[in-house]
Amino acid sequence: QVQLVESGGGLVQPGGSLRLSCAASGSIFNIDVMGWYRQAPGKEREMVARITSRSSTYYRSSTYYVDSVKGRFTISRDSAKNTVDLQMNSLKPEDTAVYFCYAVIRTTTQPTGDYWGQGTQVTVSS
Repeated sequence: QVQLVESGGGLVQPGGSLRLSCAASGSIFNIDVMGWYRQAPGKEREMVARITSRSSTYYRSSTYYVDSVKGRFTISRDSAKNTVDLQMNSLKPEDTAVYFCYAVIRTTTQPTGDYWGQGTQVTVSS
C-alpha cells in the first residue's frame, strides 16, 4: 500500500511564499512521476507542476509547469527520499485552491498506477 502525505499549506498574503512538501511511503518499487495538481472551488482540477524520474523507462527527465505559474513556482524532487516539494513565490489570489500531491508509482506487488494525497489548502488573501 502506498501513501502520499502533503504538508505546508496555509494562509498567505498576495506576493508571499509557501512551500508544499509531499512524501510517498509504502511498498514502492519505482516512482516515474511526482507532481502537484490543484482544484479551486467551482473549477476542474488542473496540473500545476510535474517532475519525472531520471531513470524512468517511459518518461524523459523533465519538468512541466502550467503557464500561469511559470517563473513563480519551482518543483523539486528527492528521489532517494521519495519526496517532492513545490516552492511557490509571488503568490496571487487566483492561486487559492486545494493542492494535491500526485505520483505514478510501481509498487512491489502492483503494476504502475496513479496515487494521490489527501490535499492541502492554500489560501492567498489580504
